Amino acid sequence: MSQVIAIVSGGLDSVTLAHYYHAAGHRLHLLAFDYGQRHKKELDFARRCARRLEARIDVVDLSGVSALLKGSALTDDIPVPEGHYAAPSMAVTVVPNRNAIMLSVAYGVAVAQQADIVAAGFHAGDHPIYPDCTPAFVKAFDSMAQVANQGYALAGLHLEAPFVNITKHEIVAIGARLGVPFAETWSCYKGLARHCGKCGTCTERREAFQLAGVADPTEYEEGSASPCG
Repeated sequence: MSQVIAIVSGGLDSVTLAHYYHAAGHRLHLLAFDYGQRHKKELDFARRCARRLEARIDVVDLSGVSALLKGSALTDDIPVPEGHYAAPSMAVTVVPNRNAIMLSVAYGVAVAQQADIVAAGFHAGDHPIYPDCTPAFVKAFDSMAQVANQGYALAGLHLEAPFVNITKHEIVAIGARLGVPFAETWSCYKGLARHCGKCGTCTERREAFQLAGVADPTEYEEGSASPCG
């Protein structure tokens, strides 16, 4: 049985990631991050996931860094764009070096705990907008982290991103097979009472359920249209 340090935001992908490793019999330690994001309510869904899987969770406070990471709609006073997730307008949601920062913390925790795996829920739909979600990034970061911790990490410690080459609707299909309670996940970048149904992450979420042929249990704001009409 391996110990996995998994980055779980509370979103559909990362919650499915946690269930994926739990179903495989691994011991889980979840890490969620408060980096000053406007949709901070996602952290509550990460906590719910931990309780459901009886896993340890730590919410790491990086909110002090957010003041330095200007220019993102997630951490700054900039409107969250609406439309398709892969549209160029979504570039404004990039938080500088976010995944490298989070993975550095996760890798440090893994070394301290002598864990076997660091895991993240990147997927192929992220690639057009987020360079820190690509296979090249995963490979490069893992190589760097292994050099940085040589002689201190458990032999074989490595970074895994099992969804990095598949689409979000394929993740939904995997989650459905694992019994993931999708209503207990949060995607919307606006952080309203309900999913707005219009921002890029909401559009992608709706589309993923439709393409996977899985019922979407998400409550969206009234008046938000489905991407398929």
